[in-house]
Amino acid sequence: MPEGPELHLASQFVNLVSKGRIFRGPIFKSAVSKHAEVEFDGDFTISAMSRGKELKLTLASTGADKKPRAKGKTLDIVFQFGMSGRFDFYEATELKKHAHLNFFTRDEPRMVLSYVDFRRFGKWQVGGSWSEDRGPCVLFEYQDFRSVYLKKH
Repeated sequence: MPEGPELHLASQFVNLVSKGRIFRGPIFKSAVSKHAEVEFDGDFTISAMSRGKELKLTLASTGADKKPRAKGKTLDIVFQFGMSGRFDFYEATELKKHAHLNFFTRDEPRMVLSYVDFRRFGKWQVGGSWSEDRGPCVLFEYQDFRSVYLKKH
């Protein structure tokens, strides 16, 4: 099961491959996934951050598609990876079998940032935020994490 450091590395990976790229909706969800559709059309950027065992993607509209009030529109999607979830980035000529949520780039050759989960234990929440009962992050809130741990042990 991916732990905090693996999700932190996944967020760094997403930020690395998304830097300087514009993505274009619609966002494609696999037919076998039982999780929510992600409605976000137009051109947007993607950034990621992690906290404990959760990873948050933030989609931010560029406003380049000239839709009214599109610029500045954002959407957060919070992922929990389950046993085998991860993000991949590859050419969009053929989607991978276990790619459950796919974000396509605008430029040619088209690329895709995919949430891949072989076992389908992972999940995402559209418009979500960090879990209320999630404790402090060991990577970014170490002192708080340590205090909570010491109180319980």
